[in-house]
Amino acid sequence: MMPVEHTCPSCGGRDLEVFYEVRGIPVHDVLLMPTAEIALGYPQGDVALGLCRGCGFIFNTQFDPRLPAYSSECEETQGFSPTFQEFHRRLARRLVDTYDLRGKDILEIGCGKGEFLTLLCEMGENRGVGFDPAYVAERLRSPAAERVRFISDFYSDRYAGCKADFVVCKMTLEHIPATREFVTMLRRAGSRERPPVVFVQVPNVRLILRELRFWDVYYEHCSYFSSGSLARLFERAGFDIVRLGTEYAEQYLTVEARRVEGDVAASGLAPEDDVEELAKEARRFGQMCRARLSHWRQDLDRLRQEGRRAVVWGGGSKAVGFLTTLKVGEEVRCVVDINPYRQNTYLAGTGHPIVAPEVLRQCRPDLVIVMNPVYRDEVARELQRMGLGPQVVTV
Repeated sequence: MMPVEHTCPSCGGRDLEVFYEVRGIPVHDVLLMPTAEIALGYPQGDVALGLCRGCGFIFNTQFDPRLPAYSSECEETQGFSPTFQEFHRRLARRLVDTYDLRGKDILEIGCGKGEFLTLLCEMGENRGVGFDPAYVAERLRSPAAERVRFISDFYSDRYAGCKADFVVCKMTLEHIPATREFVTMLRRAGSRERPPVVFVQVPNVRLILRELRFWDVYYEHCSYFSSGSLARLFERAGFDIVRLGTEYAEQYLTVEARRVEGDVAASGLAPEDDVEELAKEARRFGQMCRARLSHWRQDLDRLRQEGRRAVVWGGGSKAVGFLTTLKVGEEVRCVVDINPYRQNTYLAGTGHPIVAPEVLRQCRPDLVIVMNPVYRDEVARELQRMGLGPQVVTV
């Protein structure tokens, strides 16, 4: 790993080392690209992941916050998947029951298309306010619609007066470069008399490092957390951690915390001495990814030479990370996605068409690469329904 001159945005430390670099990848993964030309010509940026040896936080030292442009043209939802819907229902039920979220005020920061906030409001007869520039009003269909309000804006201190008994921030903190500043802002949400519980969900960097998931590194994600670095960030910002865990086959980290006054003691819920172990995993990731990239390139080249057809299933960020890092072109025919809003658009960076599953009846692929192993059985059932029997592999 190489030393780098930066300051850690989580703890302010300067003992940083870069362990993994990717050059020239699109600065947006889920922005809808209407033509292949736009997708191929979309602005690019660089990734140089640095590890803070003080707190274990990992971040893109080359990230420029001016480049991503979030809007209603972003299509980030996984909500069309039955597997993901079931996960959301179980998570919402646990939170409603654990924190007695019934008739309460719920605030969600980075609510996307509003599915999870709406679900919480349906289950507990709650009231909700959601913030996200990617929200699309006409897509909300819910019996709780009258009790939920959405603001197509980034959350900031100007909205700190919003009533909140519970604050949700799912899959948003990894997009934030100024992490401690953002979490400190979360501390100011809600009233001083009744501080809300804050629930945050982020990708689990330990899984990314351990399984060499290079496709889970992309420009929009500028911040990467382990359980230890996430816990330390919240404790430094003045939160008492109630619960720290993993979800969705360990792909997500979750923290539930409540702000406190005065000094905060270490929770004991996260490893406090995990930084050296994390540094070893980061070093291994940087070294071993070269071999994994080479392996995938060889496999895809061989498929093309044999005249066999390969497709990727899942047109979100993982597909962008996978195909752009590998510099894949004609080796993959198309990208499949069940989200109808992604269909008939093109993948950022490579220009691959994103198509509906039914298109495979004509394409008849020999190999389907599933971008998330969680969805393998769901994809296999859909292929069987269409009478197709390709080889199915997961990354």
